[in-house]
Amino acid sequence: MEDYELQTEQVQAPDTADDTLCKYLLFRSDALLFGAAADYVVEIITNHPITPIPLVPSYVCGIINLRGQIIPIVDIRIMLGQMPTNRDCIIILTINGMLVGVLVDTVLRMIDLDTATLCMSPAKEHQRLVSGMCSLPDGETMLEFDCANLLTQA
Repeated sequence: MEDYELQTEQVQAPDTADDTLCKYLLFRSDALLFGAAADYVVEIITNHPITPIPLVPSYVCGIINLRGQIIPIVDIRIMLGQMPTNRDCIIILTINGMLVGVLVDTVLRMIDLDTATLCMSPAKEHQRLVSGMCSLPDGETMLEFDCANLLTQA
């Protein structure tokens, strides 16, 4: 298992207070850049064997045993209608007291994001896992990953 050491950068609107800053973990799935609120993130793991299980939705790629806890793993690519690939980066999230792993292409970094810079997603009904978006200083657009909605996507 490989540990990640992430640097944090600030993305802040001019003349705003620090009380509107929230930490986000940036990750990629295909060409999309997502940010997950750090409050949900437990840890990031790599090279962990995933055990397939039968009779589950196609986006559930299996389970892992992480220090004695059984954690379901969902493939964000399949949930978003993308082609699955061989990846080994898993973000472990805690959602309503339940641990769930999200298989992603790569984890990039942590950022401090001013929540005032977030805009609502224009096509919310089509973006089941996106609750907002914003532009980052490097010109990329970050999609806010809706962690709370992840478990309701059946």
